[in-house]
Amino acid sequence: MQQTHREKEKPYRVLLYYKYVHIENPEEFTAEHLVFCKELGVKGRIIIAEEGINGTLSGTKEQTDAYMAELRKDPRFTDIFFKIDEADKHTFKKIFVRHKKEIVTWRFDEDIDPNETTGKYLSPKEFYEHLQRDDVIVIDGRNDYEYELGHFRGAIRPGVKTSREFPEWIRENLGQYKDKKVITYCTGGIRCEKLSGFLIKEGFRDVAQLHGGIVTYGKDPEVQGRLFDGKCYVFDERISVPINRTEEDVIISTCKHCGTPSDRYVNCANPWCNVQHFCCEACEDEHKRSCSPECAEHKDNRYVKEQLAKQEAKAAAVK
Repeated sequence: MQQTHREKEKPYRVLLYYKYVHIENPEEFTAEHLVFCKELGVKGRIIIAEEGINGTLSGTKEQTDAYMAELRKDPRFTDIFFKIDEADKHTFKKIFVRHKKEIVTWRFDEDIDPNETTGKYLSPKEFYEHLQRDDVIVIDGRNDYEYELGHFRGAIRPGVKTSREFPEWIRENLGQYKDKKVITYCTGGIRCEKLSGFLIKEGFRDVAQLHGGIVTYGKDPEVQGRLFDGKCYVFDERISVPINRTEEDVIISTCKHCGTPSDRYVNCANPWCNVQHFCCEACEDEHKRSCSPECAEHKDNRYVKEQLAKQEAKAAAVK
């Protein structure tokens, strides 16, 4: 028998949210918000700028409910949309609230205000319908390592490492599509707000974006994540979350070492490298959770130290 949602409910919540809205004295608001988050006990990363707020945090249901209620009391955030996921525990170790120039680092030559210029919003159903059209160009608005883990079928891979590289990539690779219907997507929607606006300013005539991003698409009861292959990369300790909830779900990434299908994204055990790579469980022991032979033999290799600590603990328990 299929379990109900309530039977599977987990004790923690993960919130993903943003709002482009003018914030007076963002430095002061940042300091106050950090105090509030610490008192509440939530953990995560929140960026505050004069242009708005961008956050992802974890906490118990009670803590996250209190956070959402308090933020919505502020007239600037009454209509803020929270993407909510369940988790077994905190998905962050600490709380960071930072003041920055932008809530997503684009560094456009000319800044873009999404409240004035942005692509049309598409619901998950509308986006799904667009994905099946031959006359639509689909652009992944994320970085290369996110695309490798999972992406919408037929989407163009940008091949960029940071958002700052997008303007140049667009100008060099997408000029021939300016008269086409172009749709963009990203994890939670925030990157597409300015990305779609940039496309419009560059002369693209018909631009739209997936409202709420991939995570919202995956939770839609009608589309159920269809046409998304792999998993969605997230910026917390979970690393990835499932999106396609149908029998079409597939693994598209492969283990760096043996080439078998694997969506296990791990950090290299060499703390001085720390590069994320795909590594199946079978190869973890053999390669010491490392991305290269040099990292496997590094004197500070965390995997080696973890195994040594386990052996010592086991030996101590026997005595």
